[in-house]
Amino acid sequence: MMFAAAAIGILATMMLAVARGYLGPTVYDRILAANAFGTLSVILIAVMGFVTDRPEFLDISLVYALINFIGTVAVTRFVRFSHLGGPIRDDDPGDI
Repeated sequence: MMFAAAAIGILATMMLAVARGYLGPTVYDRILAANAFGTLSVILIAVMGFVTDRPEFLDISLVYALINFIGTVAVTRFVRFSHLGGPIRDDDPGDI
């Protein structure tokens, strides 16, 4: 029963992240909302794995967390530089 309440709380928080993404005035608010939604998805997958006694869900949630992190960094870099293959800083010669 306690885990069902935790899952409902996580789902409610996910809906708040969706609302922030929809209403966010800047693109960075939307990126942050998507990242928060992904993080809450990882937590929800982990809780569901614990409730259903399926430890492989933790592996799935870790992989999803890595994908969420890499995707957030890529989207933020794309928004900042308008491409993914340029220098990280403006004064960087681009030897990456």
